[in-house]
Amino acid sequence: MEHLWMPDISVWEKILRSVVVYLFILLAFRFTGKRQVGQLTPFDLVLLLIISNVVQNALIGNDNSLGGGILGAATILALNYLVVEIAFRFKPMRRFLEGEPTILIHNGKILDQHLRRERITLEDLHAAIRKNGVAGVENVRFAVLEENGQISVIPKN
Repeated sequence: MEHLWMPDISVWEKILRSVVVYLFILLAFRFTGKRQVGQLTPFDLVLLLIISNVVQNALIGNDNSLGGGILGAATILALNYLVVEIAFRFKPMRRFLEGEPTILIHNGKILDQHLRRERITLEDLHAAIRKNGVAGVENVRFAVLEENGQISVIPKN
């Protein structure tokens, strides 16, 4: 019964593994784009599933104990709370973690270079314009990819 609760690796190793994996995944996804969960493509979903499986062993090591799993989960939850709190309180850290808005359309002109950099297709951009009730690109003053992955559209008057 003791083996059920006691991790097979040291508590500090378990915490360190959890912190390193969390930070790696946080930074990896920060630099791969600004999509919202609802905007994930099937490719994004497959990537998430594969990555979760790949990092599982790095996270748990040789430990399959209940206590080790709870400790790892608690460490990740605490670290996530800390990262969210730091991003909330310090604007430079928020910009680093969340990125900055990207202008996609300016005065009816699509900025192709920005679309390519953010991996936004023309179809996605046109869908966002229609979703905001604007008839076409020529009627858009600004379209902005926000930090949270949404596209805001400001129509011309």
